[in-house]
Amino acid sequence: MAKLKITSVPPGEAPDWVRQHWVGLALPLPDGCEAPVTLPTFGVLSAPKTRIGQYLARFLGRARTETGYLVESLPAFDLLAQSSREAADWWRAHTPELAQPGQYLLFQIGVGHVQPSDASEQSIQAESVPQASLTRA
Repeated sequence: MAKLKITSVPPGEAPDWVRQHWVGLALPLPDGCEAPVTLPTFGVLSAPKTRIGQYLARFLGRARTETGYLVESLPAFDLLAQSSREAADWWRAHTPELAQPGQYLLFQIGVGHVQPSDASEQSIQAESVPQASLTRA
């Protein structure tokens, strides 16, 4: 499985001290999501809390278009907890909707690099991107 090695503090709405703890982690990328994607996103704190709210916000142009790497939030929070329990606890307390299966964070291009898996690299099709609630880390 390919991983995204975080090398600089990602932008976002989480406090700086929380975002700093991502640096140095190698976060697993979902199968088929080794390449960056461009998607509409919301901030982790300002995101609408319901799917209907997200659809409405997109319709009204309130989503930001971002390019980056999808990372499933639950495994990312678990890895974060190994280096900083406090940072992982912040995410779980302030973004409980992300602490559920099938939710993703989008780490922008430039905050890290992909470490390929042992298997040969695969190109992805846009239609293979998981359809889930997306927010910035």
